Amino acid sequence: MITKSAFHKHVKVVPATSEHWTGIEKFFADNPCWCQAWRMSAGAYGRSTKVELPKHIIKRRSALRDQIKRSTPPGVVAYLDDQIIGWSGFGPRAEMERLVRSQTIPAVDDISVWSIVCFFVRSGYRRQGVARSLLRGAIKCARKHGAPALEAYPIDPGGKRIDATFSYVGIVSMFEQEGFQRIIETSARSAGLPRWLMRLNLPFA
Repeated sequence: MITKSAFHKHVKVVPATSEHWTGIEKFFADNPCWCQAWRMSAGAYGRSTKVELPKHIIKRRSALRDQIKRSTPPGVVAYLDDQIIGWSGFGPRAEMERLVRSQTIPAVDDISVWSIVCFFVRSGYRRQGVARSLLRGAIKCARKHGAPALEAYPIDPGGKRIDATFSYVGIVSMFEQEGFQRIIETSARSAGLPRWLMRLNLPFA
């Protein structure tokens, strides 16, 4: 039996590439987003009415399939044994159409930052360090691909316990522990809590 404190040591995080598509497809089977909410404009993402949702899911799935074929991975996946139990989506901010247009999460300068937009951990594996392992994997991947800096837009729960539905953007304290600095408090909110624009500079190795 793996203890909670040692759990993350048994998790392997790798870039989301085509060779992992079968597992990624299975992982997102019950998640209608397919990590596209920030990559598409609000109009392209589409309203998820009961009637329209199936066609939107097909479009989003196809978009992610195309994205993992690119030279720049759209995220990292966390494996426990042979099963994917976690995902973190990221990429150049300039390619995140909803972020580019955002009025609540502004660009603070002209640096070609990469943005971490989400964490998704399979039910039954949450609060065991998977998100932290994903974050470390994202930092490693971004540095390898020459990103000058990483941004994230997590919430500050102020010590309160937050439902995973609202903390998919991450928690400020987790990012601070990995070296991210608070830049500005944005006007964006999740669960009524403020989202901070945080940044980690990635000097060339």
